[in-house]
Amino acid sequence: MSFITHLMDSLRGWPLLALVFLIPALEASVFLGFVFPGETAVVFGGAVAGQHHANLAAVAVAAVLGAVIGDTVGFVVGRRWGEWLVAHTAGRFVKAENIARARSYVARRGGRAVFLGRWTAVLRALVPGAAGMAGMRYSLFLPWNVAGGTVWAVACAYAGWAAGASWDHVVKIINRAGLVGIAAIVVLVVAVVVVRRRRERRLPTA
Repeated sequence: MSFITHLMDSLRGWPLLALVFLIPALEASVFLGFVFPGETAVVFGGAVAGQHHANLAAVAVAAVLGAVIGDTVGFVVGRRWGEWLVAHTAGRFVKAENIARARSYVARRGGRAVFLGRWTAVLRALVPGAAGMAGMRYSLFLPWNVAGGTVWAVACAYAGWAAGASWDHVVKIINRAGLVGIAAIVVLVVAVVVVRRRRERRLPTA
């Protein structure tokens, strides 16, 4: 991580924008997110823009394009070759049970899973491919992918711009906030389901 951070510190202009595009693009397509989360590059790009070495809007656009295109590639790979990849590579890069959980998550949440999955590195790497494997229609996947990628990329870029030299602390906060937010949503959904079931049990039967 220190080597990559040092390398990023030397980047300016178009090389920086290329990195801000490539790392989010590679997260879901080659599981890079397990090693180097995309928000690290995007937040750093925003911090560099805050120092007037890059254009903030350009950083945000590059990040949005990388996120949306990368997840689309992951979706297509999951749709066409997902089962083969699981059968032949499970355990080498990603545990088979994690893939199964991602597919189950997508099956339960549908398009919302694509949006929510954007906020943690593990789900970003797994959800697009899982959506393809689960048979989700691309017409459903695309708007949620664009919405999630846009909100995530713009938020990370502007967070880096505001943080300046403390950009690395912002990355940690974003990671933790994403986990807490998803956990809160899961708890809320479970609570709603429990309340509904209790109400159904109380209703008189004909």
